[in-house]
Amino acid sequence: MAMKNREKNSAGTSLLYEQAAKEIAGLIDQGTFRAGDRVPSIRQFSKRFNVSINTVMQAYTLLEDQRLIEARPQSGYYVRSRVPEIREPDLQTRSFIAPTTVTISNLCHRVMHNMMNRELLPLGSAIPSAQNLPIDKLNRIMASELRRRGEQGVLYQMPPGYERLRVQIARRALVAGISSGPDDILVTSGCVEAVLLALRVTCRAGDTIAVESPFYFNFMQMIAELGLKALEIPATPREGISIEALRYAIEQGKISACLVITNFSNPLGSLMPEERKRELVELLARHEIPLIEDDIYGDLTFGNERPTAAKSFDRSGLVIYCSSFSKTIAPGYRVGWAIAGRFQAEMERLKMIMNIAPASPTQLAIAEFLATGGYEHHLRSIRRIHARNMSQLADAVVRYFPAGTRMTHPAGGFILWVEMPEGTDAILLYHRALEQKISIIPGPLFSLSNKYDHHIRLSGAQWDEKIEQGIKVLGALAHELVPK
Repeated sequence: MAMKNREKNSAGTSLLYEQAAKEIAGLIDQGTFRAGDRVPSIRQFSKRFNVSINTVMQAYTLLEDQRLIEARPQSGYYVRSRVPEIREPDLQTRSFIAPTTVTISNLCHRVMHNMMNRELLPLGSAIPSAQNLPIDKLNRIMASELRRRGEQGVLYQMPPGYERLRVQIARRALVAGISSGPDDILVTSGCVEAVLLALRVTCRAGDTIAVESPFYFNFMQMIAELGLKALEIPATPREGISIEALRYAIEQGKISACLVITNFSNPLGSLMPEERKRELVELLARHEIPLIEDDIYGDLTFGNERPTAAKSFDRSGLVIYCSSFSKTIAPGYRVGWAIAGRFQAEMERLKMIMNIAPASPTQLAIAEFLATGGYEHHLRSIRRIHARNMSQLADAVVRYFPAGTRMTHPAGGFILWVEMPEGTDAILLYHRALEQKISIIPGPLFSLSNKYDHHIRLSGAQWDEKIEQGIKVLGALAHELVPK
C-alpha cells in the first residue's frame, strides 16, 4: 500500500519506480529468483503492488541498466547471470601467429571418446541433452514415413539428396536471409561432412586456411588430416573473427579459404554483427577467397529473431554455407547440408565418391518433421531451455570457481567459454576432473599455440542437481590449481 500512496504523490514518483526495482533486486539477492528464472510480468507486478504499468516499466528498465535482468522478445524478463565477462583479446593486426602445420592430437581423440562415456558427467560436450530432444515424435514420424514412402526408405537418395527435405531446407534458409532453391542444396552426413567437402574443393595439401581463434578443435583435426596449414585470426566474444587482422593476413600471404562459425561460435559463443558479416564476405570476395560458413548453432538464439547468415551477403557464389540438425533435434540422424554456390557440382561429385548418399530413413523423417511444423514448435521450447540452463551454469561458475574467473555471455547456443585465473592448468584440471568422473574440454585444444592454457569449455545443454554438483566439484578442483 505504501507504494500506491506514494504513486499518488507526484513529487515521489521518481522514488516509486526505484522502490519497485529494489523490491525485485531484493528477491534476486535472497535467491527467490535465480539466474535464468522469469520474474513477474509487468502486468503481474503492477497488480501485485498496486502501481501503474508505467512505473513497473521504469523499474524494469532500471534493473536492465543494472544488468540484473534481461528482456527476451515475446517471452518476458529474466534474471541475468552476474557473469564477470571474459577479457577481450589483443586485436593488434600483427598479434596472430604464422601459418602452422596442424598435428593430430592424441588428447583430442581421448577428449572426444570421453564425450560418449556414460560413466562420466558430461560438463563440456557440445551435444544436446537427450531429454530435450523430440525423440518419441521423431520415432513415430520415421515409422510412419517408412510405411508410407515404401522403397524410398531403403533405396539411395543420391546427391543432392531427398528432394522433399531439400525443399523444406530451402524454405527454412529464408529465415537466415538465404534465398536458394532445392537444387542449390546438398544433403550431407552432418555438418562435419559438409565442412570436410568444402575444404576438399577449396584447398590442396600445403595450402593455408584462415580460422578464428579460439576455434572448434575437431575442425583443427580435420585440417591436419587434409595436410593443410592453419592461420589463427584472433576473435572476440562480442564480434567474432577480427576483420582487421584477417585483412592484414591476406595482404601478407596466400590464403586459400577461410572457415568461420558466424553465429554463436564454438567455443566463444560469439555472434557476428550483421555489418561485420557483410564486411567479411566482401573482403574475401575482393580477393577471390572462399568462405566456409558453419552455422550449426544459428537456430538456437535465445531471442525470437534468428540471426542472418554471412551467406545472405554472398553475390559471387564464394560462400559455402554448412549446417545440420545435430544441435537442435537429432545428432544421431546425421542430417546436414551445404549451399555451396559455385562449388556445388564438385561437392556433389565428391560426396558420391566418399559414401554415395546419406541415410534415407532419417532424411524422410526430418523432411516430415519440418513440413508439419514440428521443428518450429520444438525450437521455441529448446531456446527457452538453453537460455535458462546457460544462466544457471554461469551463475554456478561464479559461485563455485576461484575469484578472478571470467566467462563469455552468449546470446544463443549452449556453450560457455571460461577463463580461470592465470597459471591455472586447464589440462591438469581435465585429468583431475576425470578422476572424479567428470568430463570437460581443456582450452589448449582450441588453438595451436597453447594460448588458452587456463581456459575450459563447459556445456549448458543440460541442467539439474547432478550437473550443479559437478560444477561445484570442478570449481573446488580449480581452486586447488590456482597458483598461490
